[in-house]
Amino acid sequence: MITKLRNSFDEMVVYKDLKKSNFFSALSLPSFMRDWLLKRFEDENGHFDSDELVRFVRTYLPRKDDWTAIKNQVVIEHERVKFLAKVSVDIDIKTGEVSFALPDFGLTSKDTIIEDFVWQSCKDDLVRGRETWGMVEIGYRPPDDNDKIKGSNRGKLKLAAFKSFCPYTIDIDYYKEARREFTTAEWLDVLLGAVDYNASGYLGDEEKKLTMLTRLLPFVEKRLNLIELAPKGTGKSYLFGRVSRFGWLSSGGVMSRAKMFYDQNKRVEGLVSGNDFITLDEVQTISFTDVDEMRAALKGYLETGIFTVGNYEGTAEAGVILCGNIKKETMDEDGFGNMFEELPAVFHESALIERFHGFIKGWNIPRMNDDLKIAGWALNSEYFCSIMHELRDDMSYRAIVDELIEVPEAADTRDTEAVKRIATAYLKLLFPQVRSANDITAREFKRYCLDRARKMRDTIRYQLGMLDVEYRGKDIPVFSVRPDPEKAG
Repeated sequence: MITKLRNSFDEMVVYKDLKKSNFFSALSLPSFMRDWLLKRFEDENGHFDSDELVRFVRTYLPRKDDWTAIKNQVVIEHERVKFLAKVSVDIDIKTGEVSFALPDFGLTSKDTIIEDFVWQSCKDDLVRGRETWGMVEIGYRPPDDNDKIKGSNRGKLKLAAFKSFCPYTIDIDYYKEARREFTTAEWLDVLLGAVDYNASGYLGDEEKKLTMLTRLLPFVEKRLNLIELAPKGTGKSYLFGRVSRFGWLSSGGVMSRAKMFYDQNKRVEGLVSGNDFITLDEVQTISFTDVDEMRAALKGYLETGIFTVGNYEGTAEAGVILCGNIKKETMDEDGFGNMFEELPAVFHESALIERFHGFIKGWNIPRMNDDLKIAGWALNSEYFCSIMHELRDDMSYRAIVDELIEVPEAADTRDTEAVKRIATAYLKLLFPQVRSANDITAREFKRYCLDRARKMRDTIRYQLGMLDVEYRGKDIPVFSVRPDPEKAG
């Protein structure tokens, strides 16, 4: 299969060796950054010069502790400095002035400027999203006479140049067609390798592979809200926090409505507006500044994608994922015990839990060990996650799901939407080559998309019955694949 993978995806395949090498783990780089570097420095045999790579990292990947030294170079020494960073831009409606921020270094837009000629050269890259990764070059613009006339004597950091972190064009159609070269079993292994897992470590256990890949559904489908409880050490934090540059992982601590949705004082939108998904990890240890306020905000957002804070109304497309650990005795009940009793008080309400589409049984995912770490050729994580990000906008898959699924009479609207949304995500992830309902057999769609979606929703429904007597005994009806005599399977 390796030959097929390299022939199909060419330069988007890199050699990853997480099992034997501690080189990248010592650098503490996320997967998308590591694979970007591998793509840049690896030869066709998967070898790279570690000294050269270390020099590049030290030069162009500064730590937060290096920020003062960078400011000294730029402001005092009047040098220009280039480095890789996450950038956001702001356009002042009143003045038309464009500024930028470097959130990882605490640099806000009030201290910066992007001059017109620079903006014209890089605006196409910088307006793609709220935050963009790339190679920035910054310089210093000292205060001039105009500043003094305005009563300001403030210099500003200026963006001298910007080059997108993603130097290639994402060809979605090519990716879809390449999928046709692989069997479904092979494709599961390709997906696992893309997110740093060694498929051989699962010993052919398809169910464990699929449960692991279920974590990727929010990568590919907008506003997909999931809950996962799993034993410690199954890689939840790694997958949600280190693989994709389009998501956000919050581990424990305090979460406020301002941080999550909208800060009225700063007039800045929160995490849901700048990410594909927000993962609240170690959810049992998260506290909320105002439980009632957060619960109300979450209920509204999870239902409609709209959040209202004061007089401000915003929309966003990020899914919300709750991740937590689970006791062995609760795991042994396989979803039929009260799993949510240890969640924070904010989630002890059926109306809120009902808005989560599905549940991931994390105990079906093996604890991380060396045999599960990728050691071989695999899809570049940065490329793969960029593909997932782009597929979120493809509405054709939902149209196919609507055509394929026969909804039973009197089915609850939220159950129907949850099942269809999860099934759509599975279709995008596992069968991206499908362009019409005739491109997938009823058997495959039922096995890999519909049945799995229904089981994930069933667990939420059962837990709702334990939270609230109103839901008790009300399982979701059986959704089926609409019969089509022209279709095989």
